[in-house]
Amino acid sequence: MNICVFLSAADLDDRYTVPAREFAELLGRGGHTLVWGGSESGLMKVVADGVQAAGGRLVGVSVEFLAAKARTDADEMVIAKDLAERKALLLEKADAVVVMVGGTGTLDEATEILELKKHGKTTMPVVLLNTAGFYDGLRQQFQRMEDEGFLPVPLTDLVFFAKDGVGALAYLEESAGLR
Repeated sequence: MNICVFLSAADLDDRYTVPAREFAELLGRGGHTLVWGGSESGLMKVVADGVQAAGGRLVGVSVEFLAAKARTDADEMVIAKDLAERKALLLEKADAVVVMVGGTGTLDEATEILELKKHGKTTMPVVLLNTAGFYDGLRQQFQRMEDEGFLPVPLTDLVFFAKDGVGALAYLEESAGLR
């Protein structure tokens, strides 16, 4: 399965890097392909290293203004002209999406895929990997959106919140009929 992971390229502490590495190793050992932003820095590097070391493939989609930070030993690397094209290419290459910890770029990517799901433009499974409770506030906001009628479909049809990588991968593999 080609699993697109949206995540930070920032250098983060162990409470985020250790679970990210564990998840990456699960992906690689499971024979999955990581589709990611292609960066050779921060958490993106941690995940790519883990997937590659465990035998998984790497498909990166960087963007022109970040091309100098792109990983050079990915199995495939595409350089998009801008962020909008990058998001489209990442989703085009994916069978499923996992949203890990990140900043505004990650949040932008997460809301894009959820909006596409809401309008029936994709059916791929989406997981928010809620490492160290990072997305507790977002989950609360989404629940309020559902409770107050802002979501035309149930929240559970849009996204699965996983507390760890094992739960995230189990959900994705079950959704794809691999379990």
